[in-house]
Amino acid sequence: MTTHAPPAGAVTPPEGCALPSRPADAPAPGTLLSSHFDACVGCGADHPTGLRMTVTAGEGLSVQGEFTVTADHQGAPGLAHGGLVALAMDEVLGGLGWLLHTPMVTGRLQTEYLRPVPVGTTLSLEAFVDGVAGRRIYCHAIARDAATGSTMARAYAVFVAVPMEHFRDHGDAAEVDRAMRRSRPASEWTVNP
Repeated sequence: MTTHAPPAGAVTPPEGCALPSRPADAPAPGTLLSSHFDACVGCGADHPTGLRMTVTAGEGLSVQGEFTVTADHQGAPGLAHGGLVALAMDEVLGGLGWLLHTPMVTGRLQTEYLRPVPVGTTLSLEAFVDGVAGRRIYCHAIARDAATGSTMARAYAVFVAVPMEHFRDHGDAAEVDRAMRRSRPASEWTVNP
């Protein structure tokens, strides 16, 4: 596990926050985690300009993600938009729900931008669970240039565990139901909505 020191004011786990054990039936390290929704801008294969990030289970309570910045992801000419980097962090952090068997949503995300990310860069991301307190899941992620290993960004987050009904109640219920019926085992939908 990578050590990290959150910046002042970061979303840090409270005193006494528990670090859960990896569930025995969590996906094995190296297992590709399926997209939760084909049209997701972060991981969906059907989104025309999305990240199409692939996420795999890591060791312990970690996941790894990877995607390549394209011209569709520009902010300044030739550089990734900062919001896109935050999206990538949010997506890989959300993948931790697969390991915890917990549908969850982003409560707070703090991103530190350390270096500009040029178009054509493949980012390798790694996310870790730092602790769980009630419905709050504290976690952090690191984004590195896959070619050089340089750290490009870091993020600290609090996710909130929610029931699956959250997505029907606040989103497009018919689309949620269609997504759940697509060729995925029902057990997958109890993990990462």
